[in-house]
Amino acid sequence: MSDLLIRNCRVLQTSAHEPRAAVLNGQDVIVRGSRIEAVQPTGQADPSHFGQVIEAGGLLAMPGLINTHAHVPMVIFRGLAEDVSIEKWFNDYMWPLESNLQPDDVYWGMQLGLAEMIRGGVTSVADHYFYMDRAAEAVEAAGTRALLGWAIFGSGGQQAVEQSAAFVRQYQGAAGGRIRTWMAPHAPYTCDDDFLRASVRQAEALGVGIHIHVSETMGQTEASLGKRGLTPIQVLEQTGVLDVPTLLAHVVGAMPGDMAILARRTTGIAHAPKTYLKLAMGTAPVRAFIGHGIPVGLATDGAVSSNTLDIWESLRLLALTQKQEAGSPEAMTIPQVLFVATRLSARVFGLPDDLGAVEPGYLADIILVDLNGLHHQPLHSLTASLVYNTAAGDVRTVICDGKIIMRDRQLLTLDEGEIVAQVNAGMARLSQRVPNKRIQVYNP
Repeated sequence: MSDLLIRNCRVLQTSAHEPRAAVLNGQDVIVRGSRIEAVQPTGQADPSHFGQVIEAGGLLAMPGLINTHAHVPMVIFRGLAEDVSIEKWFNDYMWPLESNLQPDDVYWGMQLGLAEMIRGGVTSVADHYFYMDRAAEAVEAAGTRALLGWAIFGSGGQQAVEQSAAFVRQYQGAAGGRIRTWMAPHAPYTCDDDFLRASVRQAEALGVGIHIHVSETMGQTEASLGKRGLTPIQVLEQTGVLDVPTLLAHVVGAMPGDMAILARRTTGIAHAPKTYLKLAMGTAPVRAFIGHGIPVGLATDGAVSSNTLDIWESLRLLALTQKQEAGSPEAMTIPQVLFVATRLSARVFGLPDDLGAVEPGYLADIILVDLNGLHHQPLHSLTASLVYNTAAGDVRTVICDGKIIMRDRQLLTLDEGEIVAQVNAGMARLSQRVPNKRIQVYNP
């Protein structure tokens, strides 16, 4: 007996290989266990034969959204670093604030961020932060999917590399396979070459990849060229980082030669346009990346630079900023944006054959989106409305790994009241900002 029937929905269809988007009406989605068994016209399946039935008339079934780069527990510092330069953001705000972190802060911050993302239709996140054992516990409780990396700086020495590797070993495949783990050195400007090589050795020994920030601004790239005659991407190439699968955060400061290097490697780029706008970092050359065959996925980054963990904002800003950068409203079309949000984000996340589609054989990470609100009417183009009109609050129901984790806007796995109370209890301690207590110095 099949486990779950999603009845009489619309289904977003995308191609695995090219930007195409269409909608099938009047469909049933049959889920058995953690995977999709069938997508078929309504009326062929008997609802009485299913353990759970979701009546989804008028709702759109689409793949659960993937946040390809975030610092989810950073939500506990939301609003504490506003209207400052990127240098001040790091040195005077973020890194002093993070000296206050305790393991329980990460646990409750992760739960708060996961609750926010579930409400916005995010079922998977690639997260790069500290005390990630506690973050993993939060993911297990939430019922979501995650690629977790314990962030490390070169100043931590070999001990930091070993700690990050120990986390990878312990939590790989946790939560019934919903958690994967990678090495997570912070960036070339905070990790020297020997430290990067040590991280690569651990990644190779463990059979995992590396999640790292690189070329976050053109200023970082120019500084690297001035000091070493190498772009940050070339540093990753020389230290062997690109010899393992990599998830590269931002790459706003990419040079033309960097494209050819990345096109030959197993890599993906996480794109967080709201952070780039807020910190005046520039605009990543997304169209050029995709033109070189380099997958790009949507990301929020952390909530201290983006304020929310709302992927719908990232989706919309991807379209708008790329049009502006190209000087053409014909750039970054609706099918291309949906391609990035689904298939390419799944590639960046490392699960292209399991996520990013509502099709038989794929993991049952599915969201049901309500397009009946006034801001969607009249619905001449469902895909246009999906990109330019949809708000996080339009997500009605969220399914991850075949299990319903939010139904009709009600979270089923997390206690919102307890989470908010726990986070608020630490506000006074967490908001103390002592510059000489910073955990690291930003000096690209």
